Amino acid sequence: MKFDLKILENEKIPKDLREIPQPPKKLYLAGSLPPEDTICLAVVGSRKCTTYGKDAVKKLISGLKGYPIAIVSGLAVGIDALSHEAALDAGLFAIAFPGSGISEKVFFPPSSLKLAEKIINSGGCILSEFEPDLKAAYYTFPMRNRLVAGISKAALIIEAQDKSGTLITARMALDYNREVLAVPGPINSEFSKGTNRLIKQGATPVTCSDDILEALGFKIDNESKQQNLFDDATIEEKAILKLLREPLERDELIRKMKMATGIANAALSIMEIKGLIKEEMGEIRASF
Repeated sequence: MKFDLKILENEKIPKDLREIPQPPKKLYLAGSLPPEDTICLAVVGSRKCTTYGKDAVKKLISGLKGYPIAIVSGLAVGIDALSHEAALDAGLFAIAFPGSGISEKVFFPPSSLKLAEKIINSGGCILSEFEPDLKAAYYTFPMRNRLVAGISKAALIIEAQDKSGTLITARMALDYNREVLAVPGPINSEFSKGTNRLIKQGATPVTCSDDILEALGFKIDNESKQQNLFDDATIEEKAILKLLREPLERDELIRKMKMATGIANAALSIMEIKGLIKEEMGEIRASF
């Protein structure tokens, strides 16, 4: 695709970016900036993300549906791209900062060109301070990361190895007095060493979407959230929820679902990721 670019300078540059120590002198914009009252959340993590990380992205971002939030990331393969996809699925704004100029010839990563087009067509935007034809280089990524951190009220770190570029964004967020949120992970996972260390150093642990909403200063409307969850459930999911008027053991629920065990377990896993059900003390119950 050919990007239709606008140049933002002076007061046209978002206020939060004008106030960081090294503000951009100008920005190239493809698409539309979200409304001024939208709160930006940076979501970053490992390129080689695990199934745990993928599930965390989908679950946490889907729970932000209905709030004036923009998900900010860098379009990199892995958590970055997944966070944008999850934002669009949840009807949230998406703001992406590639590690290159905004030209289809140099766009990095090239595998995210279709995602960039999808973001723009969904009312979001692509931003870069680099000249349109500037190729990605070793120095462009930390420069890009400071803008991801700078435009955001908080930075959510999903997965990070002990030494990774993701932690650079976390450090920049701290330098800019942004709140750092981190998803705790298994102690034996290389991809959770960085996030677990951030939590030990004072980052806010995040285990559900409400943790993010509270960090961003929102008053949580649980009744509306529950209704939205139910409204978005598929016909099959609503049928399963009717079976859960009272908590049931997994085997008993699967028997009542009248599905093959593998298909039933897959359906329940998706419902848990979406926040429709939860499993506690050996029983599955509806989340509302």
